[in-house]
Amino acid sequence: MTYRFSRKAVAAAGVTALGLGLAACGDSGSDSGDGGGDGESKGTITLGYIPSWSDGLSTAYLLDDQLSKAGYDVEMQTLTEAGPLYTALSQGDVDMYPSAWPEVTHESYMEKFGDDIEDVGAYYDNAKLTWAVPDYSEIESIEDLPEYADVLDGKIIGIEPGAGLTEASKENVIPDYDLAKDFKLVTSSTTGMTSSLKKATDAEEEIVVTLWRPFWANSKYDMRDLKDPKGALGEGEALHFLGTKGFSDEFPEAAELIEGIKLDDAQYGSLEDKVVNEFGEGKEAEAIDSWIEENPDAFDTELTDKK
Repeated sequence: MTYRFSRKAVAAAGVTALGLGLAACGDSGSDSGDGGGDGESKGTITLGYIPSWSDGLSTAYLLDDQLSKAGYDVEMQTLTEAGPLYTALSQGDVDMYPSAWPEVTHESYMEKFGDDIEDVGAYYDNAKLTWAVPDYSEIESIEDLPEYADVLDGKIIGIEPGAGLTEASKENVIPDYDLAKDFKLVTSSTTGMTSSLKKATDAEEEIVVTLWRPFWANSKYDMRDLKDPKGALGEGEALHFLGTKGFSDEFPEAAELIEGIKLDDAQYGSLEDKVVNEFGEGKEAEAIDSWIEENPDAFDTELTDKK
């Protein structure tokens, strides 16, 4: 415990000095975070995630529930961009990034920080970056977009400027399909993108957004991936639990629990829908309680009750 405190104190000073953009920090909102049924904590694990990225939000609260039941104290630390999150993970400011895209989307971050990061396991193996349209759209392929530049007002609606999807769109899709002369990639946030998507679909207007799977907006807005004949958005990948270097040595029981989490499409979809749509902001812990109750055997290491 002394080592943990000292390392975090030093790391926190580093975060402040570097201005990494931490948005908030505090104890978990879960009512199960009492250090386990025997009152003896096995240590404190800090989860770092970007709240507007709903895969990380959902799995952070799933880990909060499971690690708390296993006897750990859990702290949540929210950030606003992928770069500061990978920096914090590599420096030990956070112990775990609960939904990382290290194989394709965040490959550049792994090249920079990977030596100080431990891959604890993958929980979902069917992830994919896309450019997408509502199913009512006339547009079928990314290579068709120049024909629709006027109706789209020359805009592709993106997410956060530091997202791997934004990087792939700027550095691969736009140049590969020669779109720069007709289009601008509009970046703001995931919330901003989904707001634009809702406005367009309510009016049944044409819109192209940078999107990904798994993500709840695909089903809510009946989205369809544009064909990508040049393969500019890369291959499919898996979603991983990434720990700071040495995580499994410091928290072996937690690492075993986390490594055993495997979710299929239906399980992941129901988890995210519970957290984001059915319960919503401020009720994430209740959403996880409900999901656990409905999915008591979702994965081999699942804990349904406190130890």
